Amino acid sequence: MSRVGKMPIALPAGAEVAISAEQITVKGPQGVLSQGLNGLVTVANDNGTLTFVAANETREANAMTGTLRALVNNMVTGVTKGFEKKLSLVGVGYKAQAQGDKLNLSLGFSHPVVHQMPEGVTCATPTPTEIVIKGVNKQKVGQVAAEVRAYRSPEPYKGKGVRYVDEVVIIKETKKK
Repeated sequence: MSRVGKMPIALPAGAEVAISAEQITVKGPQGVLSQGLNGLVTVANDNGTLTFVAANETREANAMTGTLRALVNNMVTGVTKGFEKKLSLVGVGYKAQAQGDKLNLSLGFSHPVVHQMPEGVTCATPTPTEIVIKGVNKQKVGQVAAEVRAYRSPEPYKGKGVRYVDEVVIIKETKKK
């Protein structure tokens, strides 16, 4: 069986799990998330500990056990703590401003870029060159951060653009005559 799938998930205080035939729902102080279940995996709740067992000995069931365990673990973490991605803007005149569910970006184009936040994801701008994207769903938070970064990804000669805070951009040397 998958090494990830073998590890049980301990539910923290405030997290509740409801398991039905088709889906698993996790409820916590931050919100509610649900995930569809696969027939190849059996999920059991033993007094606040979730265990995942492959229904049969096939390779697909083994792989799905680890996948489902990782997804449910991210759901539990999301509804209790939440997820966040931090972006920084590098470049003269580059700035961001959060207005409700919209993110206004000035990235050196002739027009401002407005990004609409999806439901369940919020953004904040502590400084004009920092963006913090928060949410309960790890996949949505990462996808929104990738979309914002894609408006002006860091270029390799000066390093200007939108980058993750922990991202390292390797600067190339310019062409010599």
